[in-house]
Amino acid sequence: MKNNAYNEPVYLISAVAQILNIHPQTLRQYEREGLIKPSRTNGKIRLYSQKDIDHIKYVLTLTRELGINLAGVDLILRLNEKIEKLEDEISSYKNKMKKINKFGIVPNSKALVIKKSSYDVVIFEE
Repeated sequence: MKNNAYNEPVYLISAVAQILNIHPQTLRQYEREGLIKPSRTNGKIRLYSQKDIDHIKYVLTLTRELGINLAGVDLILRLNEKIEKLEDEISSYKNKMKKINKFGIVPNSKALVIKKSSYDVVIFEE
């Protein structure tokens, strides 16, 4: 897990552009397209965290090295978010299964395991 400094917005747009060797207008375009979401100060100044910079590097890799257009990048980013959510759900279900296997039934949930085999079917009802 990364520390809070990783998520702390401290870099101005000019610094990020210099770090990544891109024009600040590229960053503004990425923001307009919804590909990045920098933090803003009360004075509306964009501030970027190290996490934002890593995210922009990923976008640049997709566009420059793989030749993917911005619409494709947007689709990839949205699919990555869905994958993350699904992985979180799977992790949650695995934890519930561990509790079921260790303690029997988890309170406030119903689980049904149908026939032990290499194709176990587990149905959760919440």
